[in-house]
Amino acid sequence: MVEPHPGHERAYNRWYEDDHFYAGATAGPWMFAGRRYVATRDLQLLRFPDDSPVARPVTTGCYISLYWTTAGHHRDAVRWGALTMRDSLYPRGRGFDDRTHVYTAFHQFELAVLRDGPPMRAEHALDHPFAGLVVEVLEPAAGRSRADVLEWLSTTFLVPQLAGSPVAMALAFSPEPMPAERTAYAYDMPGVDTRVTLLFFLQADPRAWWSHFASHGRLVADGGVATLLFAAPFVPTVPGTDTYVDELR
Repeated sequence: MVEPHPGHERAYNRWYEDDHFYAGATAGPWMFAGRRYVATRDLQLLRFPDDSPVARPVTTGCYISLYWTTAGHHRDAVRWGALTMRDSLYPRGRGFDDRTHVYTAFHQFELAVLRDGPPMRAEHALDHPFAGLVVEVLEPAAGRSRADVLEWLSTTFLVPQLAGSPVAMALAFSPEPMPAERTAYAYDMPGVDTRVTLLFFLQADPRAWWSHFASHGRLVADGGVATLLFAAPFVPTVPGTDTYVDELR
């Protein structure tokens, strides 16, 4: 999740969409899907909690990019991406310095909960034409572990949250440290050893269903297993256009 610096929004969108999405990611081996989402200003203002340790201020980070890597080759894909940026693209001037990484990490896939079951699969998440995405970040409560949070999500929390809603799937991930081959701008974000990243994929605009997610802070707290650190809605970018670039501020 990245914040382009003010005045550089259009240039960032063009760089990422025209170059980096391909040359720095999907052109690589073991990466089989990718998708970009954006938070316009009205979507940014729906985020909570206001005092989030994930994004300061909580509205920061208007673009997010997601990728799938092949099982059994996760570290290979991570290393390829890091070396490509460090040794090939950045030395040739194909980086973009006018941006700030807000919540960026490689993640291990942990679990998927599907509202309707097959034929939908987690692997379809970045190819299916979903209308919205909600990103949540959870921290284990005192005395609890990441494993406790994942078990609670899979057995208690997620199934009723999907039932009767436009959320077709929820995916949970564990962030992990950056590779040793990282570029200079890449750093380990806080919580890589404890937090859980949740992705909710919606078949409707998240604005129309935000009241459904607005209760998650209370519901998570009431569960006694975790704390909700961040909740943010996004809509998909429109490749080949600068749609939404003028709606970020």
